[in-house]
Amino acid sequence: MEDPPVAASNLPQARKPVRVDGRHLRSERTKRLIVEAYMTLVRENNQMPTAVQIAERAGYSVRSIFERFPDLLAIRIAATDFAIGEAKALGAPRDITADRQTRIRSQVEARARGCERWLPFWRVLKANSNDSPELQQRIKMIRQLVLMRIELMFKSELATLAESERSKTLIALEALMDFESWARMIDMFGLSHEQACKVWIRAIDRLLPPTPVS
Repeated sequence: MEDPPVAASNLPQARKPVRVDGRHLRSERTKRLIVEAYMTLVRENNQMPTAVQIAERAGYSVRSIFERFPDLLAIRIAATDFAIGEAKALGAPRDITADRQTRIRSQVEARARGCERWLPFWRVLKANSNDSPELQQRIKMIRQLVLMRIELMFKSELATLAESERSKTLIALEALMDFESWARMIDMFGLSHEQACKVWIRAIDRLLPPTPVS
């Protein structure tokens, strides 16, 4: 006995090949190169680059720059988003269940690396940022990420404090590990990387309440 015919609608359908838009990929690659050029120039010169400088470094014309970004503010915003994403990926918390001194050293070393890498960019980001709600929002986000990391690294110590004291301690810790705090130790007082880390380690240890006995 023959099997009944199978309806065409019930037959498995071959998947259509995914069409890749080459122009879109090229455009995205160009935007990425423009953002990277912007960030490289900021690190080199500690100031906001011009459109001409960005175009020269990226290897494109100024017209190409503004075909992909409406203005320099849009490039700043895109670069900030890229930096935030990179910082999240490279600065994932470590040693969160370790002993007190290990956690303090881990936090300080990560924050020191972040300050060294991103200080010029942070200064340019803040320059004239009051004119841009988008940049203000991202500055706030960066500070919140720092606070969240501090809370995570020192959760057991902070949990012993009343809410008001906990808030004050967090504010003090965030201010202590600010970008400009690191810059003052290095540039103004001439401390080495290791010496500056030791200052932070000692200060954090004093600011934190005693670690509860497990």
